[in-house]
Amino acid sequence: MAQKRLHIVVRGRVQGVYFRASAQREARQLGLTGWIKNRPDGSVEALVEGEEDDVKAFLAWAQHGPSTARVDKVETHWRSYTGEFSEFRIVS
Repeated sequence: MAQKRLHIVVRGRVQGVYFRASAQREARQLGLTGWIKNRPDGSVEALVEGEEDDVKAFLAWAQHGPSTARVDKVETHWRSYTGEFSEFRIVS
């Protein structure tokens, strides 16, 4: 299976509801690398890399997030895999 990279922006009630911590746990369970952060506009942005099926599983999770979140929209941009990350982290 191919390695993929996905950039996403999640909009809705996604800050202050443990979205980033839950996403980090989900990404690590899937064996993905990359990062996630809050954006000033209230959205959450993430960049994930890994096996295509695992990246798609993360995207499916991000469509709803943790139970405390309300996801209204997820913007996706597929990119070329780079392998530049060693883990999945929460960044500022």
